[in-house]
This record gives sequence, C-alpha cells and structure tokens, in this order.
Amino acid sequence: MDLASKTGKHLQLKETFDRFTKIHTFEMHIIKAKDNYAGNYRCEVSYKDKFDSCSFDLEVKGLLNIDIRSAFKRREPKQQDETPEVDVWEILKNARPDQYEKIAFTYGITDLRGLLRRMKKMPKEEKKSEAFAKKLEPAYQVDKGGKIRLVVDLADPTVELKWYKNGQEIRPTPKYIFEHKGTQRIMVINNCSINDDAAYSVAAGDEKCSTELFVKELPIKIVKGIEPVKTTVNERIELECEVSEEGAQVKWMKNGVEVPTGVRSRYRVKSEGTKHFLVIDDASREDTGTYSVMASGGTSEAHVQVDLKPLKIYQDLQDMTVMLGQPIKLHCEIYPGNVPGRWYRNGQLIQPNDRINIIHRNKYVIYTSSLHDAGDYTFVPEGYSQSLSAKLHIIDPPRVHLESLNFPDNTVTIVAGNKLRLEIPISGEPAPRVVWMKGERSGHRVRAETYGDQTSLTIEVTEREDSGNYKIVLQNEAGEATASVKIKVVDIPDPPEAPLVPVVGGDWCSMAWEPPKYDGGSPILGYFVERKKKQSSRWMRLNFDLIKETSFEPKKMIEGVPYEVRIFAVNAIGVSKPSEPSKAFTPLAVTSEPTMLVVDDVTDTSVTVKWRPPETIGAAGLDGYLVEYCIEGTNDWVISNKELTEKTRYTITGLSPGCKILVRVKALNAAGASTPRTLQHSILVKEVIEPPKIRVPRHLKQTYTRRVGEAVNLVVPFMGKPRPKVTWLKEGQPIEPTHVSIRNTDCDSIIFIRKAERSHSGKYEMTVQVENHVDTAILDIQIQHCPKQKDYYTFIIFFHYSLSLLLPLEIIIRRPNSATQTKKSALIVKEGLQMKAHDYNDHDFKEAPKFTQPLINTFAIAGYNATLNCSVRANPRPKVIWMKNKIAIIDDPRYRMFSNQGVCTLEIRKPSPYDGGLYTCKAINDLGEAQVDCKLEVKGQLFVAQLANCYTRRLLGVIILY
Repeated sequence: MDLASKTGKHLQLKETFDRFTKIHTFEMHIIKAKDNYAGNYRCEVSYKDKFDSCSFDLEVKGLLNIDIRSAFKRREPKQQDETPEVDVWEILKNARPDQYEKIAFTYGITDLRGLLRRMKKMPKEEKKSEAFAKKLEPAYQVDKGGKIRLVVDLADPTVELKWYKNGQEIRPTPKYIFEHKGTQRIMVINNCSINDDAAYSVAAGDEKCSTELFVKELPIKIVKGIEPVKTTVNERIELECEVSEEGAQVKWMKNGVEVPTGVRSRYRVKSEGTKHFLVIDDASREDTGTYSVMASGGTSEAHVQVDLKPLKIYQDLQDMTVMLGQPIKLHCEIYPGNVPGRWYRNGQLIQPNDRINIIHRNKYVIYTSSLHDAGDYTFVPEGYSQSLSAKLHIIDPPRVHLESLNFPDNTVTIVAGNKLRLEIPISGEPAPRVVWMKGERSGHRVRAETYGDQTSLTIEVTEREDSGNYKIVLQNEAGEATASVKIKVVDIPDPPEAPLVPVVGGDWCSMAWEPPKYDGGSPILGYFVERKKKQSSRWMRLNFDLIKETSFEPKKMIEGVPYEVRIFAVNAIGVSKPSEPSKAFTPLAVTSEPTMLVVDDVTDTSVTVKWRPPETIGAAGLDGYLVEYCIEGTNDWVISNKELTEKTRYTITGLSPGCKILVRVKALNAAGASTPRTLQHSILVKEVIEPPKIRVPRHLKQTYTRRVGEAVNLVVPFMGKPRPKVTWLKEGQPIEPTHVSIRNTDCDSIIFIRKAERSHSGKYEMTVQVENHVDTAILDIQIQHCPKQKDYYTFIIFFHYSLSLLLPLEIIIRRPNSATQTKKSALIVKEGLQMKAHDYNDHDFKEAPKFTQPLINTFAIAGYNATLNCSVRANPRPKVIWMKNKIAIIDDPRYRMFSNQGVCTLEIRKPSPYDGGLYTCKAINDLGEAQVDCKLEVKGQLFVAQLANCYTRRLLGVIILY
C-alpha cells in the first residue's frame, strides 16, 4: 500500500536534497503510533530504468500499566486526542487547487509538492473488469522460505492467462506451480527467497491486474560470539562467530565504525556455512580496539590487543659511493622485518615521490641519484628507540638532463617558418665539452652554444628538411655522455583526394575518402565536410565538430537536385586546402509501397493479382514492378517475373494445384526497390467454381432471320469457371458438323453457316455445364427464300444550278425485294451551258491566343487529386505555360499538364495546404500571348467532415419534411 495516501495528522512524509553532497533524504514521521502501524515497511527508489529498495520491520508495543495520576497528582490528566483520522487524498481530490496549501497547513503536510506528484501518479478508478470476477490483492507478504498462493477469479474460464514477474513471463517449474479450481486460477510460489520479492501481474486477454509480493526475512541470531585476542604485530588475527542461518549477512565493526573490506583493504571477511570470520593477515598496533559483529537479530563484541615484538638488528646500514645517475639502494635487516619506520637525510624527513620509493618499510630506494642525494641517512623503526645510520657519496660524470625539458619521447615539435631555440641542462665536473651532431656530422643550418650548466641549439627559420634526430656528445675527465633529441617540423596537411559517393538515398548519401598522403608531420585530428548544389558556387559546411572517421552521411538534401561534396583535413597546426569536388550525384528515393494489392483470379496452376501504383513516386520515377511469391510456412521468396512489368496486373503461372502461397509486389526505380506490399492472407491455388451463365445477345432473343445463300455467324457469350463444357442440339438432335460449324472458346461459342439453306431453319439449344451446374439457351433461326433478280436501268439527269455546275442525279427503278441494278447507264447532257470559274482567295486562319474558357477559382481536398481546366484558341498552335504564384512549373513530379484540341489541363497530385495559391495559364505564339488566373484553396480533412455533417443534416431535414 502506498503510504502517500495516508499522510495526515498522524503520518508525514518528507523529502530533502543537499545540493553540495548531492544526496536525497526521504523521511517518514509517525506522530502517534498505533497497533495497526506495526508490520513491514519498504522504501522504493526508481530513476529511469534503475530501481532499488530497502525494508524494515516496525513493532509497536503498548505502554506499561502505570498510574500516571498517582505520580502527578497536581497535574490534570491530558485529554486524549479523539480526533478521527481523515483521508487527505479524498480531501485533496475534492478540493480546488487554490485550497491545497490551506489543507496542507491544517493536516500538517510538510511535503505538499511531493504529495501532489504522487497524487498525479495514483491510478484512476478502474472500470469494472470484463475478464476478472476477482482480481489479485494489492499486495502479498510471505516469510523467507515459505509458500504463497496468488489467486484470481475469472469471469470467462475459457480465456487464456499469462503470469508475469517484473514484466517477464513465468513458465511452469517446480518453483512456480499453476492450479485450476473452477473459475479460479492459482499460481503457487514455493520456497520464497529475496529474489521473489517483486511485482507480479496476470493478463487475461486484453486486461491485466497486478500485485506486489513482499518476502519477509527472519532475524539472524548470533549463536556463538567472538572471543578476545591478544597478539603481537605481524601476526595473523582471525575473529570467528557463528549465526543461526547459512548465507546470512553480517556486519563487522571496529570501535563502532564498519570495517572496510574492499580489494585494497587489510581486512578480509569469509564465511563457511553458519560461521563467519574477520581476518587480519599482518597485524599492526593500529589494529588494537574493540571489534563487534552485527546481525539482524543480535550483536557480539570482543577486544583485540596488538603489541610490539622485541627489535633485533641482523644487518646495519652500510656506507655507499654511487655514480651520479645510478640507482641508490639503502637497506637493512631487522626483526620484526615488517616494522614501519621513518627515513631521514641530514636530519630531514624523507617523503616518497616519483624518484624516491620506500619499500618493505626498511628499504630506501632512489631510482636515479643526484648530487643532492649525498649525505647522512638514518632509519628509525616506529615504536622503538634504536636507529640505524650510514653515509652516501655521489660522483658526477658528464650528463645531459633531457628530462627537464618535459618533451614526450624527447621530441620537440615546431611549426614550419618559426624560430627554434632549444636549451638543454647539462652537468658534469669539470665542465664537459659539448658537440651537436645531426646524423654523423654537425648540422649546417644550426647554431650551437654552451654556457654554464646548459647548452642551446638555434635554427632561425625552420623548414621541413630540419626534421630529424640531433645527437649531443659530452666529454670530460670523468667520462662521456650522449643524448638524442628529435626535432619535428610540422605544417598543415596536404588536401585529401576527391571523395567518393558510393550510395545515394532520397535526401542523403554516404561518402568516403582516403587520408591525405602527407599529414604535415602531425596526426590528422579530423575532417570538415562541405556541400553545394552543382549549379551553385556557394559551399556550405556540414559539420562543426571534427569527423574522426573517413566516412560521413550528409542529410537534408533535396531529391532530384545534383550536389557536390569536398573535404578539408585538420591537424594540430591548422586546416588544409580543400580537396577536389566529388563527382556530381543526385539524391533519389525509392517509391512508397504499391497500394491496394488484391487477388483478381485463381486457377489450378496460376494466380492473378492486381494493384494500384504507389502513392509517392519521387524524382527517380517508376521503372516497373517485381512480383514475388513463397509457399506458406516457408520464407523462400521466388521472383515470378524475371523482367520488370509496367502493368499493374500480373499472373503467376506454373504453380502446383492445392498449394497455398503468399504474394508481394515491389516498386523499383533507379534508387532501388520499395517496401514490399504483401497480401494479408495466403491464396489457395485452386480454381473457384463459378456456375455457368449464358448471356444471349438481345438480337438473338427473338427469331433470327436470314435469306438463303447468306452467311450465318452467331456469337453467344457465356460465363463460368473452370472452363464450361458446351454442347449444341438442333430440335433435340446433335448438330451435324458438316452442315454447321461450331467453335468454342473460354468465354463464348460461335455457330457458323457459310451458305444458309432452308434446312438450317429450326430451334438450336445451347447447353453450358460446369460440374453439376447447367445453363441452357434456345436460339430460333429462320432461313427465308428470295425471288430471282431482274435487270433494271439507271437514269442520270443533270440539273443546272446558279453556280454553273452540272450535278448528276441517279434515278434507280427497282422491283420490290430487288437489290440489283442495271448493267449499263445512260448519260443525258443539256447543250449550251458552260461553267464559269470564279477566283477564290484562301482565308487567313492565323490568330493570336485567346482564352475562350477562363480558369475558375476553386478549392480542393487535401490528399485528393485536383484539376484546373481552361480552353484557348490560336493559330499557329500556342506554347502553354503553367505558373504558381508567378513562378513557372517545370519538371515537378507533383504536377501533370495536358493540352488537347485547345483544352488545357493542370493536374495536382494529392495536394497539401501548401499547394494553395494563385495559378496562371499562359498561351504564347508568334502573334501574341494571353493568360488567365485563378485561386486554389486546399481544404483539410476537417472541412470534409464538416461538409459531410452539413449535408447529412440537410438530408435529414428534407426527410423529416417529407
């Protein structure tokens, strides 16, 4: 139970934070303890994905039966506070925010902000559960090693249950046992341990309930306490105790302070079953004190006394003479050999440093001697009155002191063009002779000088050729010394080679390059990358922090626009010149996935699917589609079409009857393949039975009449799957194929008679059958006889019109039911008439552009294609230009422009609110130009919903009035 809901007059929670120590302190104050306050308490702390907790037991004991009145007769008995407890949570829930501070003051709440934060996190009142008749209890408690049963009661016993521990599903094991009793579902946890102290939940369908399990540890008692110890230094001390339970945690204390038991600590702790040990391998006088061991159920303590051993000198310090620069080692042998002590030189205490080391507490080591190390040395064992002493003498041969320069690896780095002056301390008595050499001879561009206790090397203007190793040779009567100094002249690096762009995406690319051939004598720290559009001259830097690798991925580029990139190398000296630009590249994106993939047809060996083009195609366009399929239960996708198809319908052939397949389609362009569109369900490769249906043409539903000798060609379509079986009968008898030809296809049947005869007349019955399904149709064909043809004459008469043209008129005299004409014709010419030809001038049809139908202001719905239409008249044919906000629309894939027979159309594909504005259509030819404008407003989906709502209300109003 969260105690934040019980804060009030008797219980207060407080949280503080120390900004210096960065420590959060959480306090719980119980003002008046009651019997029901006893029990196990736990404080949980969580931060992001980390969690920790600690717990304790609170025991509330009643007061002794004391007669307070007899002890304080003159004082009136204090009236008990019978004020009933109030639920502050309920008061805060029902109060206004401006009343929170007043409520906090009234009920003694000190951490109002923390209380309000916890109130926001309180779970809201849950609705009645549909899956659980009874949920888990809010919390369970069990003793360590005990058994606990978590029980839920289901409203629907058939629902599937899953148990979780800290979000991880629990599987049945000997520790976790699942039981069913009617509608009850029980999880039993055996042999509970501290690891079982966690949050548990159970999920039934979409609903879940949770609880927390608290494992209570029994107090650990000390069965056998530790005993006092008295010993001497350098001996081993082992304190032993025994507790009531194996694996228990105990705490060792010295003089009331916990003993450190880390890796570098002098103290070691170990345990063997119920026994626990504290071990001090090398005891010292500081180990004297009172030691105690604490368990959750008791404490034991004992005193440890460590005294000194008698001092014995086996080897005294010896006088030494050491060459300068050689290590010095002063040591002595005493008993006890591990007694700490102090070293003195000429009466001054010696402190260890990076040159001087004191080891084994009775050895003094100087790794590199100097003249100042000569003198009288004394070692005084701590706690003893005796001391050991010796004298040390140092001789000084020539020596070069490069360590004082503090140059890594004796390397001096300088930027080219600067002056170099290198001063190196030297020592030696008498003063040594100094020679500087580069290689095997003296440097020709350097100036060497020696004075006092140092030598110098000077180069006025450094160049790259001055880099190299310089040798210093010192000689005197005591010997010879040499040293080397490396001079490194550094400069800015050479520019890298032109970068390569191997991969290009929709608005990004990946680029790589090689480091420069010369790094300037200083390691390359990183690179700067710049980018520009190919047609632009302005470079833009893409990174402000150096790129450590030799690859980079520029982003936020415009699809379809060519770009170039270049590289700068950077070392500690500066930035190199830019590399050569890369080859121009154009960001291209793959299309979105195809849409509306459905099954169109299925046979015993093939599946036909169809789809719609992708919603987003991009500047790379669309090259085609790739159709793949795989057998259900496998993940081996087979490419059905080896070559891309541009159609949005495809038939997969060569399939095994009865198998189930999954089908997916990818759209491909120059940028690659899109995300596949996959059918949601598998397809059974089996042709679907479709009952047959004969679709008799309208002109065959009545008697079909032809004359003797004419051809009869009738096509009767039908439907059905699989391919129906077609049969023809005439007057109930099979048709003789030598008289009537019949040809059947998958979707129709053709009856053909080359020359009809009277015997072909009759009723023809067509039957179409698919398995047990049958459909029939009857055609009535009537062949009639026609009379013999006779000759007739044609008379042609010419009439004279005002245009002086002779127009012939043919008069045909026919007999009824006759379609013949005369074999010869007669021409009657009227004499004395002549045709007069008039001059005719061709009309000039050239015309400047003129819009006969202007653009109209309109609005479109976001996400739905919109079109703008107008018509123009001009000769010669004009050039049509579309503009948006006075800017010409050129090569924009969102727009498509059409012009047919003077009608100009602009199609805007799936516009957004940003596509609204002023649109202009301009027509231009050699005689002039003209233009029309309109405004386009793109409405969002909210407008559509409002419009539909308005239309619905109007429709309802009309229905009510009706």
